Amino acid sequence: MSRKVNIYDAKTHLSQLVQDAADGEEIVIAKAGKPLAKLVPYRPPEVARQPGSWRGRVRIAPDFDALPADVAAAFRDDAP
Repeated sequence: MSRKVNIYDAKTHLSQLVQDAADGEEIVIAKAGKPLAKLVPYRPPEVARQPGSWRGRVRIAPDFDALPADVAAAFRDDAP
């Protein structure tokens, strides 16, 4: 839910409005009843993932997907 504040009051109480926005409230700043701007909490931008950043750091063994015979048999449901 947002709170509507006229521009004069926004100038007068800017510090409190900024604190209210930081606490999660959305404040709409209006002039003559017409919305002009919205004061919202700051959220740092999400860092985009960089593919390949672990290249050379991870080693996968050649037998990574090899299963012991008894475990493979349990998955096939033909365990002894």
